[in-house]
Amino acid sequence: MPQPLELGLDTFGDVTTRGDGQFKSHAEVLRDVLDEAVLADELGVDFIGLGEHHRDDFAISAPEVVLSAIGARTKRIRFGTAVTVLSSDDPVRLFQRFSTLNALSGGRAEVMLGRGSFIESYALFGFKLDDYEELFEEKLALFTRLIRNEVVTWSGQHRAPLSRQRVYPPLGPEGLKTWIGVGGSPESVLRAVRHDLPMMLAIIGGSARRFMPFVDLYRRSYAQIGGTAQPLGVHSPGHIAPTDAEAQTEAFAGYKVMHDRIGRERGWPAITRADFEREIEQGAMYVGAPETVAQKIADCVRTLGLARFDLKYSMGTLPHAALMRSIGLYGSEVIPRVRALLA
Repeated sequence: MPQPLELGLDTFGDVTTRGDGQFKSHAEVLRDVLDEAVLADELGVDFIGLGEHHRDDFAISAPEVVLSAIGARTKRIRFGTAVTVLSSDDPVRLFQRFSTLNALSGGRAEVMLGRGSFIESYALFGFKLDDYEELFEEKLALFTRLIRNEVVTWSGQHRAPLSRQRVYPPLGPEGLKTWIGVGGSPESVLRAVRHDLPMMLAIIGGSARRFMPFVDLYRRSYAQIGGTAQPLGVHSPGHIAPTDAEAQTEAFAGYKVMHDRIGRERGWPAITRADFEREIEQGAMYVGAPETVAQKIADCVRTLGLARFDLKYSMGTLPHAALMRSIGLYGSEVIPRVRALLA
């Protein structure tokens, strides 16, 4: 029997603005993220994920600390990372942080592992970009062994070996749900299959249908090895307001600041309003009134056969009040409508 669809939210703790247009401090943004998670829990949202970054435009650099606060203030919502930059972390310490979170929250913690879309953490923690691929593969192999075995023997190139090592606190019988975040390369898809982990596709541009070849590869690869495919999820950006026009105007203002800053670093052209509206109409932006967003999410779920859809609800500098209203509409109107459309 297929598992029920989960509908979640993600944020990177984007640094937002006050009413006067000035940027909030990181401390203020972190407290806002906690309030956003509490509201999501009250409204019945299934999951909230926090992205790890080490830049001044995103406030969350230590997601497990924020998740611990969320766990203490909420009752039922599951929570985790979106993503943890495993390449510049230590798998043993990461396991300990999440096994602790899982114990404190009664099994509500999850971790999503990825290489991240930014590279600041490599120099910050003393890793070489030349080892980009090798770091992730080696550390993923160790982490998957830790979540599946109480006693671990392991050796590699980038940390000390382990010999019949127990790591504490141990996981309970429910284990730790662990996803691999995938940007859309065949190699990443096959890695998820090889390690037998659920896959979260980050679809931040283009239509969901464009990613069908990766979904087909994921399921076909499982079939070839005689296995059962793990759950599949999608993470995409969006914003909800009472009307389509209001949602688009609000979201574009905040998104443009974020997009154009990153674009200057990476050589992208500045985004125009026409570009943004085209991405809403044909691509990965889930921006609009509740019915508009619900219809688009339901279409994505049907097309790709998803077990989870996570809306990345923070939009650059878009203010906290607008984010709270968007979460409110997502929980109270979008989620029930998606479930009705898919029933």
